[in-house]
Amino acid sequence: MSAGFTGVKAVLFDLDGTLIDSAPDLAAAADKLRTDRGLPPLPYEAYRPMAGAGARGMVGVAFGVTPEDAEFIPLRDEFLANYERCMTERTHAFAGVAELLAALHTRQLDWGVVTNKAARFTEPLTRGMPLFATARAVVSGDTTPHAKPHPAPLLEAARRMGLDPTQCVYVGDDERDIVAGRAAGMATVAATYGYLGAKVDTAAWEADAEINSPLALLQLLNSA
Repeated sequence: MSAGFTGVKAVLFDLDGTLIDSAPDLAAAADKLRTDRGLPPLPYEAYRPMAGAGARGMVGVAFGVTPEDAEFIPLRDEFLANYERCMTERTHAFAGVAELLAALHTRQLDWGVVTNKAARFTEPLTRGMPLFATARAVVSGDTTPHAKPHPAPLLEAARRMGLDPTQCVYVGDDERDIVAGRAAGMATVAATYGYLGAKVDTAAWEADAEINSPLALLQLLNSA
């Protein structure tokens, strides 16, 4: 693990599970699939650990199906329609995120978002939260031809910010974030405070560093 980063000009973040806690809205959208079919609701705690996996994770919890199952696609599409209607009702920034972004501004470090969430969700969500007013770039899962773990979205964010990828740090809560960041030539940080359970071996991701709270990132940037 790195003791700190040097030469950093910007920090890029994943969205769900890293900057914002969207699990309550994702869980509500998934559980509506069940209750609309007369099935009993599941406890929120069943959904939360899979929030980072999006539709695949939520539909999987609700019905035990995978993307390979014939019924997955219609359930996924209905889930996404449910989510689009409720995605700003319960979603909020993780504790410490607002303070972290303010500190980056004070240090004259730019920041942005690179998420696999489709633009139809990312754009209204980030427009609706004042937190994102200072983001220099917001790249969605369908902004480029490839989503993470491909490096294309991260490279696009760096391009929009006018920076070389090596001047950026990427922070995310999924192994695909670390794979994408490494492929883009960025330093990588695994965020372990979001949806990850104790069973996830984040050390196996081989990120350059790990943080267990948003503000812990500042310690890594002390020498930036």
